[in-house]
Amino acid sequence: MSRRSGILEFAVLGLLRESPMHGYELRKRLNTSLGIFRAFSYGTLYPCLKTLVANGWLIEEPGSAPEDAAAASLAGRRAKIVYRLTAEGKEHFEELLSHTGPDAWEDEHFAARFAFFGQTEREVRMRVLEGRRSRLEERLEKMRASLVRTRERLDDYTLELQRHGMESVEREVRWLNELIESERVGRDQRRSAPENPAEHSTGRGAGHNAGHNETPHDETPGEADGLPRLRDTASTGGTPPGRPVPPDPSDDPAK
Repeated sequence: MSRRSGILEFAVLGLLRESPMHGYELRKRLNTSLGIFRAFSYGTLYPCLKTLVANGWLIEEPGSAPEDAAAASLAGRRAKIVYRLTAEGKEHFEELLSHTGPDAWEDEHFAARFAFFGQTEREVRMRVLEGRRSRLEERLEKMRASLVRTRERLDDYTLELQRHGMESVEREVRWLNELIESERVGRDQRRSAPENPAEHSTGRGAGHNAGHNETPHDETPGEADGLPRLRDTASTGGTPPGRPVPPDPSDDPAK
């Protein structure tokens, strides 16, 4: 299996873990939620789905509405097939989520992994983030050494391009440092949070306290574990991996 095929299979399993989908809907989610898959086509997606079905990780089901299938038959079109994750597929995806080896630190694979951090355990998130940071720090060191060796032989535009590449890596390292620190703060707060003895003595629980002491904020799955929401490009200096991208206008359901 190629690396890109493995990333696509991982993303498909992750999206189908949320809910069953047909192929067109799945492709749209891959494009809009995971921008790294914008170049993938139906010709790439459907062989991947067939492989996952053959492995027993997905099952194919007809469309939920019988009238839709009848209408499609009258129009000479095939009814849409819905893909559903099996118990074996869910178990396989959870195994993939727990993987923290070097593949999880590479550019495209890291973006896909980051997109599913809301379903990933905190310790695994930390290992992936730290591994990614280590990989980028190594890359940055090599880029700086190369620039020192070749500076005198480069024209102004090539030199500026190399500086731009270095700045992009430096921004991502800073972004990773912030994420790692947020994960650590969230973990430490959870470990040190004392129980409120007043709740046990008075019999008033979380519902009472929530109405008086809770600080209002919009919470996402990542925030609940101490992970901040992704900020816009103005504050991060670049689009973080896994950030949703606008849909491609050329994707037309009628095609």
